[in-house]
Amino acid sequence: MTTFDMVDERELSIELQLRMAGDSRILMDHNMEIGVTPAQVKKLPKHLREAQISTERTHLISDPAKKPRQRYVQKDGKCNVHHGNVQETYRYLSDLFTTLVDLRWRLSLFIFTLVYVVNWLFFGFLWWLIALIRGDLVHGDEEGWTPCVENLNSFVSAFLFSIETETTIGYGYRVITEKCPEGIILLLVQAILGSIVNAMMVGCMFVKISQPKNRAETLMFSHKAVISVRDNKMCLMFRVGDLRNSHIVEASIRAKLIRSQQTKEGEFIPLNQTDINIGFDTGDDRLFLVSPLIISHEINEKSPFWEMSLAQMEKEEFEIVVILEGMVEATGMKGGR
Repeated sequence: MTTFDMVDERELSIELQLRMAGDSRILMDHNMEIGVTPAQVKKLPKHLREAQISTERTHLISDPAKKPRQRYVQKDGKCNVHHGNVQETYRYLSDLFTTLVDLRWRLSLFIFTLVYVVNWLFFGFLWWLIALIRGDLVHGDEEGWTPCVENLNSFVSAFLFSIETETTIGYGYRVITEKCPEGIILLLVQAILGSIVNAMMVGCMFVKISQPKNRAETLMFSHKAVISVRDNKMCLMFRVGDLRNSHIVEASIRAKLIRSQQTKEGEFIPLNQTDINIGFDTGDDRLFLVSPLIISHEINEKSPFWEMSLAQMEKEEFEIVVILEGMVEATGMKGGR
């Protein structure tokens, strides 16, 4: 997603005339200094002749200073909406997999490590408890004594046996015997639960790594949106392009106008969303994004900008949010910006 600042072509034409007038004035001053008859300068409109013209190029092409305002969506596509005062936090646990995927990387790695360590410690404690109850810790070195797990004589050795069992390392030094039914049952339980933990944690890491968020960094939008006449129609236009050689398959684009609105009944609706037609009725919103494309919105009677003048657009507080979605050709996953 991205947002645009509005620029009108009339402002650009006035700026160009001011720049030409400033360059001409410099040329006249230089000719007078060396004794050359100044060239005839084309007469400018009255409101431009009376205006104070600056000869500094950077001042002419720079944008006027604007007060920073809080955006609904930032330029890089990140939403500025933060959820606060959420009382029913238990709902996040009902979809635990998505909650783990949405966590930050440092927290995800911490939980990933913590789950495995706790799992190994838990089953290591159970193996140590079986050895303690059977008396293997006391009589393990006696001849004729058959322990549940050979060479398991402390909690550390039980913890190492738990790691070997769940990760299927099998060094061969510690091994379970057939005369320990409770150990066989515990071995089955650990194998099953270990497979479930592996599937969940490795799955979370795989989904998190393969998320196509970074793919959106190579989708470029124009910094400005312009309003101009195209095919005898007033249109709002901006450009979009893809920098990668691997294309976005089945790309589609849509736009939303975000602004506060008051209904006829007097109800105030903050951040109301209004669709901007950029071709969903004609199929132009389906893009073949091989080269940069110009996306156009016709300002007609159905457009939310129909009743806005240039002065109103400069004063109005609104945002245009553009959403580009498609399937990444290299991975087959759906992504967007």
